[in-house]
Amino acid sequence: MLLLNEHVHAGMAGSEVAPPVTTPVQQPMNYLVQEALYPQLDFLAQKLLNERMQTTLAGYPAFNGKDKFLPGKIATGMAHILLNTTAATPAREQALKNFHDIADMTVALDNHSWGIYYYLLALHQIHEAGLLEHAVSPATLAKLKQQLDWRSFVNVSDLKLINLPTNYYGVAFGVARLRMLLGWESVASSEQLLSKLLTHYDAHSGQYGFSDETDGEGRFDRYSILLIAEICHRLIETGKEVRPDLKLKLRKAADIALAMSNTHGDGFSFGRSIGAYGDTAILEILSASAYLGVLTAEEKDYAYAYSTRIFNKFRSFWYDPQLHSVDLWSKGRKTDAYRGVHRVLGENFSLLHQLLTTNAIWVKMGYAQTIPKSDLQAWADKTQPRFRLDWFARGEYDRALATYRDRQHVFSLLLANGGPGQHANSPYYALPFSSELIAGIPDSGFAHPQLLPKLTLDDGTELIATAFIKNIQTTNDAEGQYLTYQQDGLTRMTAETKSPQKDTRVKLQSRYQFAPGSISRTDEYQQTGTARIRQVSLEFASFSDEASIDGNSISFSQGGITKFSVEGLEYCSVKKLVNDTYFQTPSGPFKSLITCTSKQLIPVTPLIIKWTMQYQ
Repeated sequence: MLLLNEHVHAGMAGSEVAPPVTTPVQQPMNYLVQEALYPQLDFLAQKLLNERMQTTLAGYPAFNGKDKFLPGKIATGMAHILLNTTAATPAREQALKNFHDIADMTVALDNHSWGIYYYLLALHQIHEAGLLEHAVSPATLAKLKQQLDWRSFVNVSDLKLINLPTNYYGVAFGVARLRMLLGWESVASSEQLLSKLLTHYDAHSGQYGFSDETDGEGRFDRYSILLIAEICHRLIETGKEVRPDLKLKLRKAADIALAMSNTHGDGFSFGRSIGAYGDTAILEILSASAYLGVLTAEEKDYAYAYSTRIFNKFRSFWYDPQLHSVDLWSKGRKTDAYRGVHRVLGENFSLLHQLLTTNAIWVKMGYAQTIPKSDLQAWADKTQPRFRLDWFARGEYDRALATYRDRQHVFSLLLANGGPGQHANSPYYALPFSSELIAGIPDSGFAHPQLLPKLTLDDGTELIATAFIKNIQTTNDAEGQYLTYQQDGLTRMTAETKSPQKDTRVKLQSRYQFAPGSISRTDEYQQTGTARIRQVSLEFASFSDEASIDGNSISFSQGGITKFSVEGLEYCSVKKLVNDTYFQTPSGPFKSLITCTSKQLIPVTPLIIKWTMQYQ
């Protein structure tokens, strides 16, 4: 099989990706679900029943052994179909038979962690409807009782996760709780795991309430903001009360989600495994917040409007009707290896499950026939701050997220550290990410550091400023909003991609300025001791196209970025990117690559480099 991030399979090839639809949504969320999402589930179910273990989707074999969550994801999809039928009808009888057949077909397949949780959730919901004995054979159910166990990914002795990030504590609790509700074990394990989950969450979220995915190394991303909502959803799904302190944490996540409100239906734009999941994370946060009374009545209505935009974007942008599949991998789109095309069938089922589950919560709150409010943008502009800073952690290093709203764009300036395995990748750089304007490249490594100057020292060491952020401060004046921070060392660009390697021979003071229609970054590098910077380069891969260059200023006649200029470097060049599989992002391909360099630097300190981008 071809690797997704290197080639595009013929079955996934297609025309250039179209932008998301931004016109007002005139139908209720539930209408979109019934008219667009359930037919897709029906298609997938019929395909499985017809093709069995030889099932292909979008040209790829579904059962390739590389998606360890797949049986559980399939089970949730089949359960949604079953529970959406009317009792005592031929459709209900057929759905029961279909679940029975698919359960027998997949019971021998590997199914890990999230897949275990998904499967148990499906069984619990079917059990609650009084249909479990009709939907699963006794022999298959006996096998599932043995297989679907949290002990496969948690050490029983100390309840520590086995080589998994912290968000899997929520999965383990959900598994134990669902097993208890099915009568497969006592309440003791789920209570112990819940205590472990909440203790660990507090230990690694500190006073600010957002979870570090590592043991304190600073990997903050969408999961850090989403995790509290996932915990609340697990409690809601299994009928357990959500404590007041958890609701306070959830409110902090909701504040960030509301601050990102936009008519495009865009969600998180930074960190790993985003794309469609960057959008659906907002759905999970806002639906839990609305259901638990964390939002005001007005916020709830506009959270519903924003969420419906996300549903519409899924239908019009992420889903390809010609392929009968969600498309995260072609037309210039790219994912990280974790979410590669080998998971194509599972990604369809898991995204549909998130959407359907979210809709069910809104329906339960009385929104089944509600047309979303059409003035979402005006409401967001009026109620959401133009600039806000949310702290993740403070200590030896500062970790935070700054959100800036301007001209219907939302910029997310991530100030974190990807931790082992991610710090080198541009989705974790200290950049003001914004859909269709500034993006990182999944699994990019150090090959082309996006918008961060690369320094080469006399001894050949290459450095960039990624991980060692201190003393974040914000100010504002009539010219705009400012954010400054320091780094007491830079990151060595080496083949070592685990934890960042600190080099203290160069220190840095950085300043961002946000003004209407423009963002600039100024870096002042201090060389210490005998260190000398020999060469500097700066790259910017852009979605804009049709470039013209005047010195170190590049103008674009197509795209959201209209101009990019650089000070402090000798010269710039720009080239058109065509079918370059490296320069792809979760939402589509970059169109242009700007490269600015200085090869014969005069020894001077501080070395000052500034870039400015203008956008429409």
